Amino acid sequence: MDTSASLSMRGTTNSFRASVAVTFTILVWAAAFPFIRIGLQGLSPMQLAAARFATAALLVVGWLLYRRPKRPSLRDAMLFVLSGFLGIASYNALLNTAELSVAPGAAAFIMSTSPIFTAILATVFLRERLNLWGWGGSLFSFAGIGLIACGQPGGLVPGSGATLILLAALASAAYFVLQRRLIPVYGPLASTAYTLLAGAVLLSPWLPGAVGALAAPAASASTMWAVIALGVFPAALGYATWTVALGHFGAARAVNFLYLVPAVATALSMYLTGEHAAVTTLAGGLMAIGGVAFVTWRGRG
Repeated sequence: MDTSASLSMRGTTNSFRASVAVTFTILVWAAAFPFIRIGLQGLSPMQLAAARFATAALLVVGWLLYRRPKRPSLRDAMLFVLSGFLGIASYNALLNTAELSVAPGAAAFIMSTSPIFTAILATVFLRERLNLWGWGGSLFSFAGIGLIACGQPGGLVPGSGATLILLAALASAAYFVLQRRLIPVYGPLASTAYTLLAGAVLLSPWLPGAVGALAAPAASASTMWAVIALGVFPAALGYATWTVALGHFGAARAVNFLYLVPAVATALSMYLTGEHAAVTTLAGGLMAIGGVAFVTWRGRG
């Protein structure tokens, strides 16, 4: 009886911890979109990315020195550099630039297509299958993105904010495909740490300009707090709590929670920046998420 009660209590504790972890992850990843918009009021897109990941790198280096995970081989180190280039440097450069014109809520909905790009890349490079339902869900989701883009400056013209976010989603998907080969060897936390550190190094040429802008007398406190919030919460802690959620729920169940991110990002954007989502954004966002959900649930095999 004591053993059964102990196991039940342990299971309840683990479930509660996982629920808190996934809730925290959704909130901080959603908050990244409006905080990027706030940070861009005082920094250029590249400066914001550099300052954000320099902040995250301080926590990452501390964790690496404390845990001392397995060191990557030369070949894997180059894969981590490539992951940092795609998933950190390129992703943030594209997303930050896009948010100069695209509303945070709309950006979050467009970014929700990243799992579709991941599935497509996996069919090409990992020989995974995407069935007819999967391709149909992908087309439906991209139709939703087109509807969202209609309400944003530039639409889907090459170089517009919406197309830059699609490129950011593609870069993020390529990063996830690369991580599938690294995580089994180094573990999710170490793989994330090495990738974040590589991204921070690649963005470091823009760090002096960011420091100068933040130290200027005209710099606003909101920009500084946005940089700190972006570096500590979505970039560092968010990935750690997501790992806890993955460990408890499993990837197939955990990924369903991420469908909440665009809706939460839209609500937070309304509160933090005063921007309201257009009808086309909400309708297109529902189509995009519906298509992604269809690809996730029935698109494989």
